[in-house]
Amino acid sequence: MCVGVMGTALASPLYPLYQTLWQLQTSDITLVYAMYMAGAMLSLLTLGSLSDRHGFVRVLRWGLVIVTAGSLLSALAWNYASFAVARVLVGLASGMITTSASLGLTQLNNKGDLQRAAAMASLTIAFGFGLGPVLGGVVAQWLPQPLLTAYVPSLLLGVLAVVALGRIRHQVPVPAPNPALVAPSWMPQITLPAPEHRRRYLLASMCVFLAFGAFSLFASLAPSFMARMVPWHGPAVSGLALGMILFLSAGFQFLSRARSSRWCAQAGLGALAASMLILLVNNYLGSSLLFVLCVLTVALGHGLCNIGGMSLVNRVAQAHNRSGLISTYLVIGYIGSMLPIMVLGSMADHMGLETALPLYCAAMGTLTLWVLWRIYRLPPMAVAAAA
Repeated sequence: MCVGVMGTALASPLYPLYQTLWQLQTSDITLVYAMYMAGAMLSLLTLGSLSDRHGFVRVLRWGLVIVTAGSLLSALAWNYASFAVARVLVGLASGMITTSASLGLTQLNNKGDLQRAAAMASLTIAFGFGLGPVLGGVVAQWLPQPLLTAYVPSLLLGVLAVVALGRIRHQVPVPAPNPALVAPSWMPQITLPAPEHRRRYLLASMCVFLAFGAFSLFASLAPSFMARMVPWHGPAVSGLALGMILFLSAGFQFLSRARSSRWCAQAGLGALAASMLILLVNNYLGSSLLFVLCVLTVALGHGLCNIGGMSLVNRVAQAHNRSGLISTYLVIGYIGSMLPIMVLGSMADHMGLETALPLYCAAMGTLTLWVLWRIYRLPPMAVAAAA
């Protein structure tokens, strides 16, 4: 899982280089980032239940093959269109990898500790995402031909992972689906839990919507607005900032693994709201200290919202719909990564990023506080599925 998702955020610190090379607008950058997310969402909608039918090992193997091919095409991209196709391939693979590997960690958890399985899945995903931009940014900062050499570590590790996984013959019993309830394998599917858990599940999905939305701001446009807030510049700086968000997110998830999903969601939403306020203020002050504080609060909110949401999915899911619920949960998260940032990109083209960014922060902060209020008003869950 870690190697598979490493290539997904690797391109983020390289966006200013592509913008200069191909004379791109801000909306072009946010669009190509959204196209990656669209590929991931399409994968989750159409392929999310494949692990239930064919086993997580086989699906994970094919996901690694596709993400390696997408990274290779990214390295060889000759124009904006070819790069966009490469990012869609990486997105398709990302959806396959995150769903199959998350399901695999749950199935391989012999102790039946679903909270621990959720923490392991979220932590591994966050670490892999963080490793990509750090390695890519460092390589691009100091080696020649940065738009080619930045992808070399991901390509090498991807090939090794495919070879290693090809030697695994682990077989996990796959429950037989009910033909009357399951659509064909390639049909888009949205899975929801039992009605008594539905509102709680959707609010948890809004947590990941907001967490992904906050991170997508940094993943797509951080190099653009960081120039006004920190004295250091270049792919290594923006890559390190992205990596720190995700590494710290993984650390916060590890530290909070014993906490209830409700506590994690509320604390995470509070941190995300604070991060939007800090970034809004710092858009005018340009303080390095406030930027570091913003990174810390985004990381805290991202980590707690992810582990809280994933834990709740595991608690309300059953064997026949677990991967479908994980896929739907992640689809909502990817929508959060796409729509807000595309709106911001379009606004930045017309009024400038310095004006559009505070509006984005205000809107996302308000929505975050509303979701926090709705979760606070939820009644306690039954003991059998307590959050």
